[in-house]
Amino acid sequence: MKRQSARRHPGNSDFRHPGNSDECASVAGEDLAAAVGLHWPAVADIDDAGPYFDPRHTVHVGHRQDDEEAAEATRVLGLVVSAKEAQARTPGQLASDVRAVAGTRYWLQVDADILDPSVMPAVDSPDPGGLTAAELTALLQHLAPHAMGISITVFDPDLDPAGDYARTLTEILTTGLDQLSRNA
Repeated sequence: MKRQSARRHPGNSDFRHPGNSDECASVAGEDLAAAVGLHWPAVADIDDAGPYFDPRHTVHVGHRQDDEEAAEATRVLGLVVSAKEAQARTPGQLASDVRAVAGTRYWLQVDADILDPSVMPAVDSPDPGGLTAAELTALLQHLAPHAMGISITVFDPDLDPAGDYARTLTEILTTGLDQLSRNA
């Protein structure tokens, strides 16, 4: 297997791990692989609790086309959808595909870098090709009713001194998650 560098890709699959990179050290960019058991035991099997999620029932949405680990993630996970593929489906279709793999009770992890940098530049490495605010809001509206909970990451307030991008993200989340856990 080709060993790859540990450079961080925005909007990536977060599927870098010791089996495909010689430079693992920052769980950012590695957290999805760790969650499904593909990392050092100190990360992926804390207190013998790993893997934390069954890879067959795990979904990733939103990486960019040039993501180095997407092909492996596609082989291992139940569903992997790039940002471009997500934009080609209706939010209802995509949410239905997610439920077919993850079931009707799941955890949502949203990285702000799923958004295009024209909408959200306040992330560690903005990269074009992400979702618009309306696309993410609509997708969350379809996913939220079956979600048991959610975590939001990657937003960097140091890159948003006026607070404009925080307000944008808050609007997306407030509207998109209005029905959170209604059917979970």
